[in-house]
Amino acid sequence: MTDTPRHFETLDRAQRAALAHVTQGISPYALWSAYLDWATHYAMSPGTQLDVAERAAENAGKLWLYAAAKMSGQNPAPPFPANGWTSFQEDPAWQAPPLDLLRQWYLGLSHLAVFAAEAPRGMQTIDQTRMGFITRHLLDALAPWSNPFINPDIWKKVLADGGAGLAKGLQNLIEDRQREASSQPPAGAEGFVVGKTLAATPGEVVFRNDLMELICYRPATEAVAAEPILLVPAWIMKYYILDLSPGNSLVRFLVGRGHTVFMISWRNPTAEDRNLALDDYRSKGVMAALDEITRLLPGRGIHACGYCLGGTILAIAAATMARDGDRRLASLSLLAAQTDFSEAGELMLFVDDSQVAFLEDMMWDRGVLDTKQMAGAFRILRSNELILSRIIHDYVLGEREAMTDLMAWNADQTRMPYLMHSQYLRGLFLENRLTAGRYAVEGRVIALRDIDAPVFLVGTEKDHIAPWQSVYKFRLFADTEVTFVLTTGGHNAGIVSEPGHRHRSFRIGTAAHDAKYVDPVSWAAAAEPREGSWWLAWADWLEAKGTRAMVAPPDMDAMPKLGAAPGRYVFT
Repeated sequence: MTDTPRHFETLDRAQRAALAHVTQGISPYALWSAYLDWATHYAMSPGTQLDVAERAAENAGKLWLYAAAKMSGQNPAPPFPANGWTSFQEDPAWQAPPLDLLRQWYLGLSHLAVFAAEAPRGMQTIDQTRMGFITRHLLDALAPWSNPFINPDIWKKVLADGGAGLAKGLQNLIEDRQREASSQPPAGAEGFVVGKTLAATPGEVVFRNDLMELICYRPATEAVAAEPILLVPAWIMKYYILDLSPGNSLVRFLVGRGHTVFMISWRNPTAEDRNLALDDYRSKGVMAALDEITRLLPGRGIHACGYCLGGTILAIAAATMARDGDRRLASLSLLAAQTDFSEAGELMLFVDDSQVAFLEDMMWDRGVLDTKQMAGAFRILRSNELILSRIIHDYVLGEREAMTDLMAWNADQTRMPYLMHSQYLRGLFLENRLTAGRYAVEGRVIALRDIDAPVFLVGTEKDHIAPWQSVYKFRLFADTEVTFVLTTGGHNAGIVSEPGHRHRSFRIGTAAHDAKYVDPVSWAAAAEPREGSWWLAWADWLEAKGTRAMVAPPDMDAMPKLGAAPGRYVFT
Protein backbone atom coordinates (compact mmCIF):
# COMPACT_ATOMS: atom_id res chain seq x y z
CA MET A 1 0.00 0.00 0.00
CA THR A 2 1.55 3.28 -1.09
CA ASP A 3 -1.13 5.87 -0.32
CA THR A 4 -0.73 7.66 3.00
CA PRO A 5 -3.82 7.25 5.21
CA ARG A 6 -5.76 10.47 5.24
CA HIS A 7 -5.55 11.07 9.01
CA PHE A 8 -1.76 10.64 8.98
CA GLU A 9 -1.43 13.13 6.13
CA THR A 10 -3.51 15.58 8.12
CA LEU A 11 -1.14 15.18 11.06
CA ASP A 12 1.85 15.90 8.79
CA ARG A 13 0.23 19.00 7.35
CA ALA A 14 -0.81 20.30 10.76
CA GLN A 15 2.75 19.90 12.06
CA ARG A 16 4.25 21.74 9.07
CA ALA A 17 1.60 24.45 9.33
CA ALA A 18 2.54 25.01 12.97
CA LEU A 19 6.23 25.19 12.06
CA ALA A 20 5.45 27.64 9.24
CA HIS A 21 4.01 30.11 11.73
CA VAL A 22 7.42 30.20 13.43
CA THR A 23 9.51 30.43 10.25
CA GLN A 24 7.26 33.02 8.55
CA GLY A 25 6.43 30.51 5.83
CA ILE A 26 10.02 29.67 4.86
CA SER A 27 10.79 25.96 4.58
CA PRO A 28 13.81 24.98 6.71
CA TYR A 29 14.73 22.47 4.01
CA ALA A 30 15.46 25.25 1.52
CA LEU A 31 18.19 26.57 3.80
CA TRP A 32 19.58 23.31 5.14
CA SER A 33 19.65 21.59 1.76
CA ALA A 34 21.73 24.43 0.34
CA TYR A 35 24.14 24.31 3.27
CA LEU A 36 24.50 20.52 3.16
CA ASP A 37 25.03 20.61 -0.61
CA TRP A 38 27.76 23.22 -0.14
CA ALA A 39 29.40 21.49 2.85
CA THR A 40 29.50 18.13 1.09
CA HIS A 41 31.04 19.46 -2.10
CA TYR A 42 33.41 21.79 -0.28
CA ALA A 43 34.70 18.86 1.81
CA MET A 44 35.33 16.90 -1.41
CA SER A 45 37.14 19.81 -3.09
CA PRO A 46 40.71 20.10 -1.77
CA GLY A 47 41.61 22.31 -4.71
CA THR A 48 38.87 24.77 -3.81
CA GLN A 49 40.00 24.71 -0.19
CA LEU A 50 43.57 25.52 -1.26
CA ASP A 51 42.26 28.24 -3.55
CA VAL A 52 40.32 29.83 -0.67
CA ALA A 53 43.38 29.60 1.60
CA GLU A 54 45.61 31.17 -1.05
CA ARG A 55 43.14 33.98 -1.65
CA ALA A 56 42.96 34.57 2.10
CA ALA A 57 46.75 34.89 2.24
CA GLU A 58 46.73 37.24 -0.78
CA ASN A 59 44.03 39.39 0.83
CA ALA A 60 46.04 39.55 4.06
CA GLY A 61 49.08 40.68 2.07
CA LYS A 62 47.10 43.33 0.22
CA LEU A 63 45.64 44.61 3.46
CA TRP A 64 49.07 44.74 5.15
CA LEU A 65 50.61 46.68 2.26
CA TYR A 66 47.62 49.03 2.19
CA ALA A 67 47.87 49.64 5.94
CA ALA A 68 51.61 50.28 5.73
CA ALA A 69 51.13 52.80 2.94
CA LYS A 70 48.34 54.53 4.84
CA MET A 71 50.36 54.74 8.04
CA SER A 72 53.28 56.26 6.13
CA GLY A 73 51.09 59.10 4.87
CA GLN A 74 50.46 57.80 1.35
CA ASN A 75 47.07 57.60 -0.36
CA PRO A 76 47.03 54.14 -2.00
CA ALA A 77 44.18 52.76 -4.07
CA PRO A 78 41.77 50.60 -2.03
CA PRO A 79 42.71 46.92 -2.38
CA PHE A 80 39.11 45.66 -2.53
CA PRO A 81 36.12 46.94 -4.51
CA ALA A 82 33.05 48.00 -2.50
CA ASN A 83 30.55 46.18 -4.74
CA GLY A 84 27.53 47.75 -3.09
CA TRP A 85 28.72 47.44 0.53
CA THR A 86 28.82 51.19 1.02
CA SER A 87 25.86 51.99 3.31
CA PHE A 88 26.35 54.54 6.09
CA GLN A 89 29.88 55.52 5.12
CA GLU A 90 29.48 59.26 4.65
CA ASP A 91 31.82 60.36 7.44
CA PRO A 92 35.43 61.16 6.40
CA ALA A 93 36.62 58.94 9.25
CA TRP A 94 36.00 55.97 6.98
CA GLN A 95 38.84 57.19 4.78
CA ALA A 96 41.48 57.15 7.56
CA PRO A 97 42.79 54.50 9.97
CA PRO A 98 41.50 52.69 11.91
CA LEU A 99 38.04 52.69 10.27
CA ASP A 100 39.45 52.60 6.76
CA LEU A 101 41.46 49.50 7.62
CA LEU A 102 38.41 47.92 9.27
CA ARG A 103 36.39 48.62 6.15
CA GLN A 104 39.01 47.13 3.84
CA TRP A 105 39.36 44.06 6.09
CA TYR A 106 35.61 43.55 5.94
CA LEU A 107 35.47 43.99 2.16
CA GLY A 108 38.28 41.50 1.64
CA LEU A 109 36.58 39.00 3.95
CA SER A 110 33.27 39.55 2.16
CA HIS A 111 34.65 38.81 -1.30
CA LEU A 112 36.43 35.73 0.04
CA ALA A 113 33.28 34.46 1.81
CA VAL A 114 31.11 34.87 -1.28
CA PHE A 115 33.73 33.11 -3.41
CA ALA A 116 33.92 30.22 -0.93
CA ALA A 117 30.11 29.96 -0.82
CA GLU A 118 29.78 29.65 -4.59
CA ALA A 119 33.03 27.94 -5.59
CA PRO A 120 32.60 24.17 -5.02
CA ARG A 121 32.22 22.27 -8.28
CA GLY A 122 29.21 20.00 -8.62
CA MET A 123 26.71 21.87 -6.45
CA GLN A 124 23.13 22.20 -7.62
CA THR A 125 22.84 25.55 -9.40
CA ILE A 126 19.97 26.65 -7.18
CA ASP A 127 21.93 25.78 -4.03
CA GLN A 128 24.97 27.65 -5.30
CA THR A 129 22.83 30.73 -5.86
CA ARG A 130 21.14 30.30 -2.48
CA MET A 131 24.48 30.11 -0.70
CA GLY A 132 25.66 33.30 -2.35
CA PHE A 133 22.40 35.04 -1.44
CA ILE A 134 22.48 33.88 2.19
CA THR A 135 26.16 34.79 2.55
CA ARG A 136 25.65 38.30 1.23
CA HIS A 137 22.73 38.90 3.58
CA LEU A 138 24.70 37.63 6.58
CA LEU A 139 27.58 39.89 5.60
CA ASP A 140 25.18 42.84 5.39
CA ALA A 141 24.04 42.14 8.94
CA LEU A 142 27.64 41.94 10.21
CA ALA A 143 28.96 44.98 8.33
CA PRO A 144 30.84 47.46 10.57
CA TRP A 145 28.75 50.36 9.24
CA SER A 146 25.64 48.57 10.49
CA ASN A 147 27.07 48.65 14.02
CA PRO A 148 26.08 51.87 15.82
CA PHE A 149 29.06 51.54 18.18
CA ILE A 150 31.51 51.60 15.26
CA ASN A 151 29.94 53.75 12.56
CA PRO A 152 30.81 57.42 13.18
CA ASP A 153 27.90 58.55 11.03
CA ILE A 154 25.68 57.03 13.71
CA TRP A 155 27.41 57.60 17.05
CA LYS A 156 28.34 61.21 16.25
CA LYS A 157 24.65 61.97 15.64
CA VAL A 158 23.75 60.20 18.88
CA LEU A 159 26.31 62.24 20.84
CA ALA A 160 25.35 65.47 19.12
CA ASP A 161 21.74 65.33 20.27
CA GLY A 162 22.55 64.02 23.73
CA GLY A 163 20.76 60.75 23.18
CA ALA A 164 17.48 62.36 22.16
CA GLY A 165 17.52 60.31 18.95
CA LEU A 166 17.88 57.09 20.94
CA ALA A 167 14.93 58.07 23.12
CA LYS A 168 12.88 58.88 20.06
CA GLY A 169 13.98 55.61 18.48
CA LEU A 170 12.75 53.69 21.51
CA GLN A 171 9.40 55.47 21.23
CA ASN A 172 9.28 54.54 17.54
CA LEU A 173 10.02 50.91 18.36
CA ILE A 174 7.30 50.74 21.02
CA GLU A 175 4.79 52.47 18.73
CA ASP A 176 5.54 50.12 15.83
CA ARG A 177 5.17 47.01 18.01
CA GLN A 178 1.88 48.32 19.40
CA ARG A 179 0.59 49.04 15.91
CA GLU A 180 1.57 45.59 14.70
CA ALA A 181 -0.08 43.93 17.70
CA SER A 182 -3.34 45.78 17.06
CA SER A 183 -3.15 45.37 13.22
CA GLN A 184 -2.93 49.14 12.71
CA PRO A 185 -1.19 50.68 9.70
CA PRO A 186 2.32 52.10 10.15
CA ALA A 187 2.84 55.55 11.64
CA GLY A 188 1.86 58.32 9.23
CA ALA A 189 -0.41 56.16 7.06
CA GLU A 190 -3.45 57.74 8.70
CA GLY A 191 -2.69 60.86 6.67
CA PHE A 192 -3.66 58.97 3.51
CA VAL A 193 -7.34 58.01 3.32
CA VAL A 194 -8.74 55.74 0.62
CA GLY A 195 -11.53 57.53 -1.19
CA LYS A 196 -10.29 60.96 -0.14
CA THR A 197 -6.55 61.41 -0.66
CA LEU A 198 -6.00 58.00 -2.33
CA ALA A 199 -8.17 56.26 -4.94
CA ALA A 200 -10.07 59.53 -5.27
CA THR A 201 -10.61 59.77 -9.04
CA PRO A 202 -14.39 60.15 -9.53
CA GLY A 203 -16.17 57.11 -10.88
CA GLU A 204 -18.89 54.52 -10.37
CA VAL A 205 -18.91 50.81 -9.67
CA VAL A 206 -20.80 49.44 -12.67
CA PHE A 207 -20.43 45.70 -12.05
CA ARG A 208 -19.81 43.43 -9.09
CA ASN A 209 -19.47 39.71 -8.57
CA ASP A 210 -18.06 37.65 -5.70
CA LEU A 211 -14.45 38.24 -6.83
CA MET A 212 -14.21 41.78 -8.15
CA GLU A 213 -15.83 45.15 -8.72
CA LEU A 214 -15.55 47.00 -12.02
CA ILE A 215 -15.12 50.75 -11.72
CA CYS A 216 -15.81 53.14 -14.61
CA TYR A 217 -14.21 56.54 -14.13
CA ARG A 218 -16.00 59.73 -15.05
CA PRO A 219 -14.71 61.33 -18.26
CA ALA A 220 -12.76 64.56 -17.95
CA THR A 221 -12.87 65.70 -21.58
CA GLU A 222 -15.66 66.62 -23.98
CA ALA A 223 -14.66 63.82 -26.36
CA VAL A 224 -12.91 60.53 -25.66
CA ALA A 225 -11.02 57.94 -27.66
CA ALA A 226 -13.36 55.31 -29.06
CA GLU A 227 -11.48 52.44 -27.41
CA PRO A 228 -11.84 52.20 -23.61
CA ILE A 229 -8.99 51.04 -21.38
CA LEU A 230 -9.30 48.18 -18.88
CA LEU A 231 -6.74 48.21 -16.04
CA VAL A 232 -6.11 44.84 -14.35
CA PRO A 233 -4.10 45.26 -11.12
CA ALA A 234 -2.49 42.47 -9.13
CA TRP A 235 -4.66 40.93 -6.42
CA ILE A 236 -1.67 40.54 -4.12
CA MET A 237 -2.21 44.24 -3.21
CA LYS A 238 -5.05 46.77 -3.45
CA TYR A 239 -5.77 48.20 -6.90
CA TYR A 240 -5.11 51.84 -6.11
CA ILE A 241 -1.39 51.79 -6.81
CA LEU A 242 -2.72 52.83 -10.20
CA ASP A 243 -4.85 55.57 -8.61
CA LEU A 244 -2.73 57.10 -5.84
CA SER A 245 -2.77 60.80 -4.98
CA PRO A 246 -4.14 63.00 -7.77
CA GLY A 247 -0.66 64.13 -8.75
CA ASN A 248 0.63 60.63 -9.49
CA SER A 249 -2.52 58.71 -10.39
CA LEU A 250 -2.25 56.75 -13.63
CA VAL A 251 -6.04 56.66 -13.81
CA ARG A 252 -6.37 60.43 -13.55
CA PHE A 253 -3.62 60.84 -16.14
CA LEU A 254 -5.41 58.60 -18.65
CA VAL A 255 -8.79 60.21 -18.04
CA GLY A 256 -7.17 63.60 -18.54
CA ARG A 257 -5.78 62.40 -21.88
CA GLY A 258 -9.29 61.66 -23.13
CA HIS A 259 -9.68 57.96 -22.35
CA THR A 260 -12.57 56.04 -20.87
CA VAL A 261 -10.97 54.00 -18.09
CA PHE A 262 -12.27 50.91 -16.32
CA MET A 263 -10.55 49.36 -13.30
CA ILE A 264 -10.86 45.97 -11.62
CA SER A 265 -10.92 46.14 -7.81
CA TRP A 266 -10.35 42.65 -6.39
CA ARG A 267 -12.08 41.46 -3.25
CA ASN A 268 -9.74 40.54 -0.41
CA PRO A 269 -10.25 36.78 0.07
CA THR A 270 -10.95 35.15 3.43
CA ALA A 271 -10.63 31.58 4.66
CA GLU A 272 -14.01 30.81 3.07
CA ASP A 273 -12.45 31.54 -0.34
CA ARG A 274 -9.77 28.86 0.03
CA ASN A 275 -10.94 27.09 -3.15
CA LEU A 276 -10.80 30.10 -5.45
CA ALA A 277 -8.74 28.90 -8.42
CA LEU A 278 -6.26 30.77 -10.58
CA ASP A 279 -8.64 30.44 -13.52
CA ASP A 280 -11.37 32.14 -11.49
CA TYR A 281 -9.30 35.32 -11.69
CA ARG A 282 -9.35 34.97 -15.47
CA SER A 283 -13.00 34.03 -15.91
CA LYS A 284 -14.65 35.97 -13.07
CA GLY A 285 -12.13 38.78 -13.26
CA VAL A 286 -10.66 39.67 -16.64
CA MET A 287 -13.30 38.04 -18.84
CA ALA A 288 -16.22 39.24 -16.73
CA ALA A 289 -14.84 42.78 -16.93
CA LEU A 290 -14.37 42.58 -20.71
CA ASP A 291 -17.90 41.22 -21.14
CA GLU A 292 -19.38 44.05 -19.09
CA ILE A 293 -17.40 46.71 -20.99
CA THR A 294 -18.61 45.17 -24.25
CA ARG A 295 -22.18 45.28 -22.98
CA LEU A 296 -21.86 48.93 -21.98
CA LEU A 297 -19.85 50.02 -25.05
CA PRO A 298 -20.70 47.51 -27.78
CA GLY A 299 -18.68 47.17 -30.96
CA ARG A 300 -15.50 48.80 -29.64
CA GLY A 301 -12.01 47.41 -29.31
CA ILE A 302 -10.54 47.48 -25.82
CA HIS A 303 -7.03 48.44 -24.68
CA ALA A 304 -6.26 45.97 -21.87
CA CYS A 305 -3.45 46.70 -19.41
CA GLY A 306 -2.25 44.47 -16.56
CA TYR A 307 0.17 45.22 -13.74
CA CYS A 308 2.31 42.56 -12.03
CA LEU A 309 0.25 39.43 -11.37
CA GLY A 310 -2.67 41.16 -13.08
CA GLY A 311 -0.55 41.31 -16.22
CA THR A 312 0.20 37.59 -16.00
CA ILE A 313 -3.48 36.63 -15.79
CA LEU A 314 -4.27 39.17 -18.53
CA ALA A 315 -1.70 37.53 -20.82
CA ILE A 316 -3.30 34.15 -20.11
CA ALA A 317 -6.72 35.61 -20.89
CA ALA A 318 -5.44 37.24 -24.10
CA ALA A 319 -3.89 33.97 -25.31
CA THR A 320 -7.13 32.15 -24.55
CA MET A 321 -9.14 34.78 -26.43
CA ALA A 322 -6.78 34.49 -29.41
CA ARG A 323 -7.12 30.70 -29.39
CA ASP A 324 -10.91 30.99 -29.36
CA GLY A 325 -11.15 33.71 -32.03
CA ASP A 326 -12.16 36.52 -29.62
CA ARG A 327 -10.68 39.67 -31.17
CA ARG A 328 -11.93 42.37 -28.81
CA LEU A 329 -8.45 43.47 -27.71
CA ALA A 330 -7.15 46.51 -29.58
CA SER A 331 -3.86 46.26 -27.67
CA LEU A 332 -2.24 44.53 -24.72
CA SER A 333 -0.02 46.31 -22.17
CA LEU A 334 1.90 44.41 -19.50
CA LEU A 335 3.53 46.42 -16.70
CA ALA A 336 6.23 44.65 -14.65
CA ALA A 337 4.46 41.38 -15.46
CA GLN A 338 6.13 38.04 -16.09
CA THR A 339 4.98 35.38 -18.52
CA ASP A 340 8.17 33.32 -18.48
CA PHE A 341 9.35 32.28 -15.01
CA SER A 342 12.65 30.59 -15.83
CA GLU A 343 14.49 33.72 -14.64
CA ALA A 344 12.01 35.01 -12.11
CA GLY A 345 14.57 36.69 -9.88
CA GLU A 346 15.33 36.35 -6.19
CA LEU A 347 11.82 35.13 -5.38
CA MET A 348 12.70 31.89 -7.18
CA LEU A 349 15.64 31.19 -4.85
CA PHE A 350 13.45 29.58 -2.23
CA VAL A 351 10.57 28.37 -4.40
CA ASP A 352 10.98 24.64 -4.89
CA ASP A 353 8.77 21.61 -4.27
CA SER A 354 9.62 21.63 -0.58
CA GLN A 355 8.86 25.33 -0.19
CA VAL A 356 5.61 25.14 -2.14
CA ALA A 357 4.46 22.12 -0.08
CA PHE A 358 5.36 24.07 3.07
CA LEU A 359 3.31 27.07 1.94
CA GLU A 360 0.45 24.83 0.86
CA ASP A 361 0.28 23.29 4.32
CA MET A 362 0.33 26.72 5.94
CA MET A 363 -2.43 27.95 3.63
CA TRP A 364 -4.33 24.67 4.08
CA ASP A 365 -4.40 25.40 7.79
CA ARG A 366 -5.64 28.98 7.34
CA GLY A 367 -7.32 28.92 3.94
CA VAL A 368 -5.23 31.91 2.79
CA LEU A 369 -1.66 33.17 2.72
CA ASP A 370 -1.92 36.15 5.02
CA THR A 371 -0.25 39.51 4.74
CA LYS A 372 2.46 38.91 7.36
CA GLN A 373 3.94 35.97 5.45
CA MET A 374 4.09 37.93 2.17
CA ALA A 375 5.55 41.02 3.81
CA GLY A 376 8.15 38.89 5.59
CA ALA A 377 9.25 37.27 2.32
CA PHE A 378 9.78 40.64 0.62
CA ARG A 379 11.71 41.99 3.61
CA ILE A 380 14.06 39.00 3.52
CA LEU A 381 14.78 39.62 -0.17
CA ARG A 382 15.79 43.21 0.58
CA SER A 383 16.96 42.89 4.17
CA ASN A 384 19.63 45.59 3.98
CA GLU A 385 17.17 48.12 2.60
CA LEU A 386 13.99 47.12 4.42
CA ILE A 387 15.30 45.81 7.76
CA LEU A 388 18.83 47.00 8.62
CA SER A 389 18.40 50.52 7.29
CA ARG A 390 15.07 50.89 9.06
CA ILE A 391 16.47 49.67 12.39
CA ILE A 392 19.26 52.24 12.26
CA HIS A 393 17.19 55.17 11.03
CA ASP A 394 13.99 54.57 12.98
CA TYR A 395 15.20 52.96 16.21
CA VAL A 396 18.80 54.16 16.70
CA LEU A 397 18.73 57.65 15.19
CA GLY A 398 15.00 58.19 15.77
CA GLU A 399 14.57 59.51 12.23
CA ARG A 400 11.42 58.24 10.56
CA GLU A 401 11.14 58.39 6.81
CA ALA A 402 8.22 60.60 5.85
CA MET A 403 5.19 58.55 4.86
CA THR A 404 4.20 58.75 1.19
CA ASP A 405 1.11 57.63 -0.66
CA LEU A 406 3.05 54.72 -2.18
CA MET A 407 4.23 53.61 1.26
CA ALA A 408 0.69 53.87 2.64
CA TRP A 409 -0.58 51.74 -0.25
CA ASN A 410 2.18 49.20 0.36
CA ALA A 411 0.98 48.78 3.94
CA ASP A 412 -2.61 48.07 2.82
CA GLN A 413 -2.03 44.43 2.01
CA THR A 414 -4.29 41.59 0.91
CA ARG A 415 -4.47 37.83 1.34
CA MET A 416 -4.02 35.05 -1.23
CA PRO A 417 -6.47 32.11 -1.45
CA TYR A 418 -5.04 28.65 -0.87
CA LEU A 419 -5.92 26.97 -4.18
CA MET A 420 -5.05 29.92 -6.42
CA HIS A 421 -1.64 30.51 -4.84
CA SER A 422 -0.80 26.83 -4.96
CA GLN A 423 -1.72 26.63 -8.66
CA TYR A 424 0.22 29.82 -9.40
CA LEU A 425 3.39 28.63 -7.66
CA ARG A 426 3.31 25.12 -9.13
CA GLY A 427 2.01 25.83 -12.63
CA LEU A 428 3.93 29.03 -13.34
CA PHE A 429 6.86 29.38 -10.93
CA LEU A 430 7.91 25.74 -10.65
CA GLU A 431 6.84 24.27 -13.98
CA ASN A 432 6.77 27.41 -16.17
CA ARG A 433 3.89 25.92 -18.13
CA LEU A 434 2.82 29.09 -19.91
CA THR A 435 5.93 29.42 -22.08
CA ALA A 436 6.60 25.68 -22.13
CA GLY A 437 3.41 25.05 -24.09
CA ARG A 438 1.73 23.13 -21.27
CA TYR A 439 -0.68 25.68 -19.78
CA ALA A 440 -4.26 24.62 -20.35
CA VAL A 441 -7.41 26.70 -20.04
CA GLU A 442 -10.72 24.86 -20.05
CA GLY A 443 -8.97 21.66 -21.04
CA ARG A 444 -7.00 23.01 -24.01
CA VAL A 445 -3.46 24.37 -24.18
CA ILE A 446 -2.93 28.05 -24.96
CA ALA A 447 0.07 29.78 -26.57
CA LEU A 448 1.30 33.36 -26.25
CA ARG A 449 2.27 33.32 -29.93
CA ASP A 450 -1.44 33.29 -30.83
CA ILE A 451 -1.81 36.85 -29.52
CA ASP A 452 -1.92 39.17 -32.53
CA ALA A 453 -2.80 42.45 -30.78
CA PRO A 454 0.17 44.84 -30.49
CA VAL A 455 1.90 44.58 -27.12
CA PHE A 456 3.46 47.23 -24.87
CA LEU A 457 5.84 45.81 -22.24
CA VAL A 458 7.29 47.73 -19.30
CA GLY A 459 10.16 46.52 -17.15
CA THR A 460 11.84 48.42 -14.31
CA GLU A 461 15.59 48.51 -13.72
CA LYS A 462 15.56 47.66 -10.00
CA ASP A 463 12.75 45.13 -9.94
CA HIS A 464 13.23 42.38 -7.33
CA ILE A 465 9.85 40.81 -8.07
CA ALA A 466 9.73 40.70 -11.86
CA PRO A 467 13.28 41.33 -13.17
CA TRP A 468 13.15 43.32 -16.36
CA GLN A 469 15.13 40.69 -18.27
CA SER A 470 12.37 38.22 -17.43
CA VAL A 471 9.64 40.64 -18.50
CA TYR A 472 11.52 41.29 -21.73
CA LYS A 473 11.49 37.57 -22.62
CA PHE A 474 7.85 37.87 -23.70
CA ARG A 475 9.37 38.79 -27.05
CA LEU A 476 10.73 35.27 -27.40
CA PHE A 477 7.23 33.82 -27.35
CA ALA A 478 5.27 36.48 -29.22
CA ASP A 479 4.34 36.64 -32.89
CA THR A 480 3.16 40.22 -32.89
CA GLU A 481 4.59 43.72 -32.73
CA VAL A 482 6.15 44.31 -29.30
CA THR A 483 7.22 47.66 -27.88
CA PHE A 484 9.45 47.34 -24.82
CA VAL A 485 10.15 50.06 -22.26
CA LEU A 486 12.84 49.86 -19.59
CA THR A 487 12.28 52.54 -16.96
CA THR A 488 14.22 53.62 -13.90
CA GLY A 489 12.89 52.65 -10.48
CA GLY A 490 11.69 49.45 -8.90
CA HIS A 491 8.68 47.16 -9.18
CA ASN A 492 6.27 49.74 -7.77
CA ALA A 493 8.00 53.12 -8.00
CA GLY A 494 9.06 52.53 -11.60
CA ILE A 495 5.44 52.05 -12.64
CA VAL A 496 4.28 55.12 -10.70
CA SER A 497 6.25 57.45 -12.92
CA GLU A 498 4.03 60.47 -13.49
CA PRO A 499 5.13 63.32 -15.80
CA GLY A 500 7.29 65.73 -13.85
CA HIS A 501 8.70 63.07 -11.55
CA ARG A 502 12.33 63.98 -10.94
CA HIS A 503 15.18 61.68 -11.94
CA ARG A 504 13.00 59.51 -14.16
CA SER A 505 14.15 58.23 -17.55
CA PHE A 506 13.40 55.29 -19.80
CA ARG A 507 14.51 53.40 -22.90
CA ILE A 508 12.07 52.32 -25.58
CA GLY A 509 12.15 50.23 -28.74
CA THR A 510 9.72 48.42 -31.01
CA ALA A 511 10.21 45.06 -32.73
CA ALA A 512 7.99 43.92 -35.59
CA HIS A 513 6.41 40.48 -35.36
CA ASP A 514 8.96 39.04 -37.78
CA ALA A 515 12.02 40.83 -36.38
CA LYS A 516 15.01 38.82 -35.19
CA TYR A 517 15.29 38.40 -31.45
CA VAL A 518 17.74 40.70 -29.65
CA ASP A 519 18.85 39.65 -26.18
CA PRO A 520 18.02 42.07 -23.32
CA VAL A 521 21.60 43.16 -22.62
CA SER A 522 22.21 44.03 -26.27
CA TRP A 523 18.85 45.78 -26.47
CA ALA A 524 19.58 47.93 -23.42
CA ALA A 525 23.03 48.84 -24.74
CA ALA A 526 21.58 50.03 -28.04
CA ALA A 527 18.50 51.87 -26.71
CA GLU A 528 19.08 55.54 -25.96
CA PRO A 529 17.84 56.84 -22.59
CA ARG A 530 15.06 59.42 -22.69
CA GLU A 531 14.40 61.82 -19.85
CA GLY A 532 10.94 61.95 -18.35
CA SER A 533 7.97 59.65 -17.85
CA TRP A 534 7.17 56.57 -19.90
CA TRP A 535 3.47 57.37 -19.33
CA LEU A 536 3.61 59.95 -22.11
CA ALA A 537 5.15 57.47 -24.56
CA TRP A 538 2.51 54.90 -23.61
CA ALA A 539 -0.33 57.39 -24.09
CA ASP A 540 0.98 58.19 -27.60
CA TRP A 541 1.26 54.45 -28.32
CA LEU A 542 -2.33 53.80 -27.19
CA GLU A 543 -3.62 56.55 -29.45
CA ALA A 544 -1.63 55.16 -32.39
CA LYS A 545 -2.96 51.62 -31.83
CA GLY A 546 -6.57 52.74 -31.68
CA THR A 547 -8.77 53.99 -34.49
CA ARG A 548 -7.98 57.61 -33.50
CA ALA A 549 -11.72 58.21 -33.59
CA MET A 550 -13.03 60.58 -30.92
CA VAL A 551 -16.55 60.01 -29.66
CA ALA A 552 -18.88 61.39 -27.03
CA PRO A 553 -18.00 60.16 -23.53
CA PRO A 554 -20.18 57.43 -22.06
CA ASP A 555 -23.32 58.59 -20.30
CA MET A 556 -22.51 57.87 -16.68
CA ASP A 557 -26.15 58.44 -15.70
CA ALA A 558 -27.21 55.58 -17.95
CA MET A 559 -24.69 53.14 -16.48
CA PRO A 560 -25.38 50.80 -13.57
CA LYS A 561 -24.75 52.49 -10.23
CA LEU A 562 -23.59 50.08 -7.56
CA GLY A 563 -21.81 52.74 -5.52
CA ALA A 564 -19.30 55.51 -6.05
CA ALA A 565 -15.61 54.78 -6.58
CA PRO A 566 -13.51 53.45 -4.93
CA GLY A 567 -16.26 50.93 -4.25
CA ARG A 568 -16.78 48.43 -1.45
CA TYR A 569 -14.10 45.75 -1.99
CA VAL A 570 -11.12 48.07 -1.51
CA PHE A 571 -12.07 48.36 2.17
CA THR A 572 -12.20 44.61 2.80
